[in-house]
Amino acid sequence: MTELPVLEPDEQRILGSLLEKQSTVPASYPLTANALRAACNQTSNREPVVEYDEQVVAHTARALKERGLLRIVWSDTGRRTLKYHQTLDERLELEPDERALLTVLLLRGSQTPGELRTRTERLHPFADRGQVEACLRRMAGRPRPLVRELERRPGQHDRRWVHLLGPVPQEAATAGAAAVDRDAVIAGGADVRDDRVRASYDAVATAYADQLVDELRGLPFETWLLDRVLAHADGNPVVEVGAGPGHVTAYLADGGAEATGIDVSPAMVGEARRRFPGGSFEVGDLRRLSRPAASSGWAAVLGWYSLVHLAASELPEAIAALVRPLSPGGWLVLGLHAGTEVRHLDEWFGHEVDLDFVLHEPASVVGVVEAAGLVEVEWYLRGPVTARGETTQRLYVIGRRPT
Repeated sequence: MTELPVLEPDEQRILGSLLEKQSTVPASYPLTANALRAACNQTSNREPVVEYDEQVVAHTARALKERGLLRIVWSDTGRRTLKYHQTLDERLELEPDERALLTVLLLRGSQTPGELRTRTERLHPFADRGQVEACLRRMAGRPRPLVRELERRPGQHDRRWVHLLGPVPQEAATAGAAAVDRDAVIAGGADVRDDRVRASYDAVATAYADQLVDELRGLPFETWLLDRVLAHADGNPVVEVGAGPGHVTAYLADGGAEATGIDVSPAMVGEARRRFPGGSFEVGDLRRLSRPAASSGWAAVLGWYSLVHLAASELPEAIAALVRPLSPGGWLVLGLHAGTEVRHLDEWFGHEVDLDFVLHEPASVVGVVEAAGLVEVEWYLRGPVTARGETTQRLYVIGRRPT
């Protein structure tokens, strides 16, 4: 390769979409014109979202073909249909890890290493943030660099990286915005974070329970959702991970479910047992959830605000751990704070704590749930109930394990 191709934004979107789909849906690759247009225009994992018409896709594809960056081939089965195949990875001689990072950079613009690790989950298995950074520096150190690191701007927690194959449309719009790396919460190690979370909830357990144990009376959407879980479970075992003082588990038990609550905080489990003495509550880690003792699986697993302290890169593994012990047809139900921030608390309910709350993007969470193999995925986003002092949007996701 003598020089890098310079790609206009529509060329970046088409090549990025082809690179992505070649990895994620190989059975339907190369893409037809309609499939390529849909891939370019999808609203998830794209920044900015676009609305290309057939003419834009066809014209841009032809231009890329003339530059040797795309091949137009005929379908070898059924009707003779034109299909599109990218050759950018051959032109740039990309390694698999480089290919994954460049794909996401083409589709979403400048990003932090933590964001890149999360967003390449289906493209390449980076073990940790360090592997992402090492790959980026290798790409930046080529004779013809593929990426560069942007300067950290005021208010940003981490530096962002950008590809060098042409202008990045959203860069100017986001240049002054504070970029938050939602993997920064485990910069000192996941075990250290876990210890802080456990100690903080132990400290606030009684005050937390006093404040929130009756909260469902003022949350009509949440009770509607829990009633759906009860109807689906139909008396079979359900489990709430991150049960806190036990009020959600108790609601399910009162509704006829065989309900168990699990929490990492011994003090929270103690509060739950004290306030709901007839309930079943245990100390445990959601990442090690087992099946119920008397059944082959849970009819429903609820992660009711139990993922709010996890880094973005930890979500796939955590959600997979909640899916594994589901019965065929069982539901996973998640509740989270929605957004792109990390909020830190030093004081909570009148006690000293050291807690980071991670807000997750709805599209990213839904993507992880679908990647875990769940189907019929629903998601709901509601605004904050300011009368309760809420300051974040709330995201609820339901997915069913195939039978």
